[in-house]
Amino acid sequence: MAHFIEVFIGSYDLFLNGLWKTLQLSVASLIVAFFIGLFFAILKISKIKPLQWIADAYIWIVRGTPLIVQIFVLFYGLVEIMLIPMFWAGVAGLAFHNGAYIAEIIRGSIQSIDKGQTEAGRSLGMTAGKTMRRIVLPQAFRRATPSLGNQFIIGVKDSSLVSFIGFQELFGVASSEGSNHFDYLTYFLVVAVYYLIIVLALTLIVRYIEKKLARSD
Repeated sequence: MAHFIEVFIGSYDLFLNGLWKTLQLSVASLIVAFFIGLFFAILKISKIKPLQWIADAYIWIVRGTPLIVQIFVLFYGLVEIMLIPMFWAGVAGLAFHNGAYIAEIIRGSIQSIDKGQTEAGRSLGMTAGKTMRRIVLPQAFRRATPSLGNQFIIGVKDSSLVSFIGFQELFGVASSEGSNHFDYLTYFLVVAVYYLIIVLALTLIVRYIEKKLARSD
């Protein structure tokens, strides 16, 4: 225990730098993933079959292949086309992956809204797009908040896989320092504490938002 505390305190500057990179990576990828998910959710609920097929194919590919494979394919594929920093390659891989799950969450939430809401909007003279933006989506996002919060937490933990393309976020720092000091166990225990703190903070934020929404209902 004394050795763990010594390593935890002695390496805090390295891990804080890795923590900052993890948060940057997670926030950027989840913002992009949210818009990807929203786009494919709209495609999936459209009445145009080819658009539904495109959304289904995307979701099927993401669900059917491991995240680490998707990160490698996107990283090396993008490098073949242009010189891209590891950070943005990681963002692309994580966003591509999380976008599929967010699409299903949003799609389910949209379809859970009573169709009478849409009919009411159309009866007021709103277009289909305006009805979706002003009536359906706000209600759908409220219902999707718990599931989206859980997916965001999963996305933060999944960011550790970007270390395998060389990006030095939290897990990358732990792996590098463990190798340098021949002490993988201690450094991986240290990084586990950092991830637990992040997840705890995000869980509390999601619960707070859920309570606020519940009170407003």
